[in-house]
Amino acid sequence: MILNGKYSGLFTDHYELTMAQGYFMDGRENLTASFDYFFRKNPFGSGYAIFAGLQDLLEMISDFHFDTASIDHLNKIGFKSDFLEYLKNFRFKGNIYSPIEGEVVFSNEPIVRFEGNIIETQLIETLSLNVLNFQTLIATKASRLRRSAGDKIVIDFGMRRAQGMSAVHGSRAAVIGGVNSTSNVYSAYLYGLTSTGTQAHSWIQSYNDELTAFRKFAKAFPKNCVLLVDTFDTLKSGVPNAIRVAKEMEERGERLFAVRLDSGDLAYLSKKTRSMLDEAGLSYVKIVASNQLDEYLIKSLIEQGSPIDAFGVGTSLITGQKDAALDGVYKLSMADGKPNLKLSDDLEKVTLPGVKKICRYFNGSGMFYADGIMLEDESEPERIFHPLQPLKSSVVSGLKKENLQSKVFSEGEILLKQRSVSEISEYAKERLSNLPDEHKRFENPHIYKVGISSKLMELRNEIVTQRR
Repeated sequence: MILNGKYSGLFTDHYELTMAQGYFMDGRENLTASFDYFFRKNPFGSGYAIFAGLQDLLEMISDFHFDTASIDHLNKIGFKSDFLEYLKNFRFKGNIYSPIEGEVVFSNEPIVRFEGNIIETQLIETLSLNVLNFQTLIATKASRLRRSAGDKIVIDFGMRRAQGMSAVHGSRAAVIGGVNSTSNVYSAYLYGLTSTGTQAHSWIQSYNDELTAFRKFAKAFPKNCVLLVDTFDTLKSGVPNAIRVAKEMEERGERLFAVRLDSGDLAYLSKKTRSMLDEAGLSYVKIVASNQLDEYLIKSLIEQGSPIDAFGVGTSLITGQKDAALDGVYKLSMADGKPNLKLSDDLEKVTLPGVKKICRYFNGSGMFYADGIMLEDESEPERIFHPLQPLKSSVVSGLKKENLQSKVFSEGEILLKQRSVSEISEYAKERLSNLPDEHKRFENPHIYKVGISSKLMELRNEIVTQRR
């Protein structure tokens, strides 16, 4: 999704433009630079993340420019005229290297690399973080919901609880992570998703009685009728009235599709509802549940034997609870052809210098074993080392491997083959199946091995020594 083709260059933090003007005034607009995108910890205490947002990001970068209205605005707020002349012809002409969208990724590995001159790589920083951080967060949340729900249906109900227009990208990312459909009609239209919806309590309240409301809805939607049964009293009113309407539909050669529970003890109510439906000969009627669901509650409901066929998840999915944001960062790793890094008193925040690549190694069973980070031009290492505890290492020579990154953008052109959201989702599902289960559990997941080569470690230590 692009920004309507208008004002796209203004979708950035003010200090990106401040630095860009500073580089321009200092005659450094042709200084070469390389930046790495990565995040410092896996979201939700998870053992992994699902990389999402790449196709949207590439489209937005290809459209990133400064139109006349944008230039006029920047002039009004004090940017210099010669710099604004430079921006009139601005387009990102650098290179971007990335894994395939839907890839399983891990903290502290340089997932995406941005190369170009210092101004163009600086100006797209905010946009890149905005898109990749949010969609990766939501896709990872959705994958956890999918793991809890198993083969049951999961629906994105989050649009009304989203932070503004984040609902658009959020619904896309939710489907990438494993959600079946969304209530968000706009996102469904943009991205070719399946939109679905039932009814609100207001439909029932707008009639004189519940039974009449159910009958009217069934006549309006005979092929996909879902009745919300908790407006007044679920077991004494809602379910009995739904059963009555279902029997009337049978007489017309129709079938009630489902009832929805939206409050109360969902485990207890779903069992009672299932029993009442079955006793009435309506075993084909499904049960949909909603109301503040998350991966933990869904897991609990299934473990309690709740006969729920579909889950509608809203707030916790679209807002990425309990992690409000992914802590992704965009750090300079090369400037003017020289490896660069950021120092910190906190060793975990010292970045990795130079142009790098990521290799994924597989164990003898074809499952993911470890990811190795190394300099782009070095041969495959025999071992990879823990970035912070060099006495810990893993032998990787002889293991099957694959390079995770490829060039996806160059000279203003998107090189990546466009895929549908469902294709990206299938890829994520396939890749996640190759991650051992101990990394996917919710409680204390096993830490996946992400190591660096000895050459990269030596380069980092050498630069740290020089800077201190």
